[in-house]
Amino acid sequence: MAPLSHLILLSLVLTLAPTPSKPEPLKLTLFRTPSLPHHSDSLLLASLFRGRRHPGLSVPVVSGAPFGSGQYFAHLRVGSPPQTLTLVTDTGSDLIWLKCSPCRNCSHHKPNSAFFFRHSASFSLVHCYSSACSLLPPPPHSHCNHTRLHSPCRYKYTYGDSSVSEGFFSTETATMNTSSGREAQVPGIAFGCGFEASGPSLSGPSFSGAVGVLGLGRGAVSFASQAGRSTFSYCLADYTDAPPLSSYLLLGPHEPTKPMSFTPIITNPLAPTFYYVAIEKVSVQGRSLEIEPSVWAVDSEGNGGTVIDSGTTLSFLVEPAYRKILAAFEERVGKKERVPKVQSFDLCVNASGEVKLPTLKLGLKGGAVMAPPPSNYFLEVEPGVKCLAIQSVPRADGFSILGNLFQQGFLFVFDNERSRLGFSQTGCAS
Repeated sequence: MAPLSHLILLSLVLTLAPTPSKPEPLKLTLFRTPSLPHHSDSLLLASLFRGRRHPGLSVPVVSGAPFGSGQYFAHLRVGSPPQTLTLVTDTGSDLIWLKCSPCRNCSHHKPNSAFFFRHSASFSLVHCYSSACSLLPPPPHSHCNHTRLHSPCRYKYTYGDSSVSEGFFSTETATMNTSSGREAQVPGIAFGCGFEASGPSLSGPSFSGAVGVLGLGRGAVSFASQAGRSTFSYCLADYTDAPPLSSYLLLGPHEPTKPMSFTPIITNPLAPTFYYVAIEKVSVQGRSLEIEPSVWAVDSEGNGGTVIDSGTTLSFLVEPAYRKILAAFEERVGKKERVPKVQSFDLCVNASGEVKLPTLKLGLKGGAVMAPPPSNYFLEVEPGVKCLAIQSVPRADGFSILGNLFQQGFLFVFDNERSRLGFSQTGCAS
């Protein structure tokens, strides 16, 4: 099959600061395809949503592979009456934004190709003098005409590859299902109503089939935070499943039926949006690799560390950890099975026969061990050719990323209340 696109939706420059009984979990089905806010800003935004509690919510999620995308897509119903829209599921950014269309008579437009805000009775622009707009950074990241009382509040959101979404900051109602099957409406969700999107992440093949991004980061403006949930979970189904297997993004407490491993979520004060975990040990085919702990650590300038990101397809490891892992894989594969490099992949093997691929285990802080099958880090880029879907990133100005391919088949629980990440290799069908 054709190689999956290497979309990186990590919000390295977060140009939109957050606007702000035991609940039943809410579900969404998942489909497979900066100047950061100050602590006081997050508290102010949280106060806007204080008291918002709904039964647990869910959203459907499925692989974007049928669209030629390396992302996982969520179907979210937005507006009154609800319009079903497909969004990239991204734990590496906070902002929710949608491609917006201003047309009144949209009969000539494809269904679900954009959010038609004129068709929604609950759509509302955020104005310049609102408390939400006051959280936006100064120009050029935001713009307001302060000579007009009701001038709309504009946003500009920049991703790590310089892709940009910009438009009006707005509020809407989202409709989701509860875990008991009932519908629940969440009013006043703050989002970007985008009229311009540019850059490889937002215009390339990885974005095919999507009309926006569902930000699930740790900031107060993320979808989980605005829905009043300190915990959410998902399981990303194998992208090779045909037809694609649907799974769910569950917002609210999750009670697993199988034992789970837990590792602390590490906070990087200079990049508080991201879900960092601490890698302590690495082994290839059972042999432990000697990698200095400082290689994995976050330094005083906020560089380094390892991020769990559903909005990145491949995984990226900092030097020199990557080189030692690559060398161990090359040693285990052997020269007979190796084939010439394909594109930017450093290690490719002949997989037309029964080749036994090396295993990789990550030992995490707290004693948790993540040991995905080789299919999670060897990608079929051509018929009969699989390549190591892990690449390098400079240690000096980068950090490691465990992308969505690496996460397939695991149930992940992001427990922000206890600052921990839980995972279990259960398979999404269960």
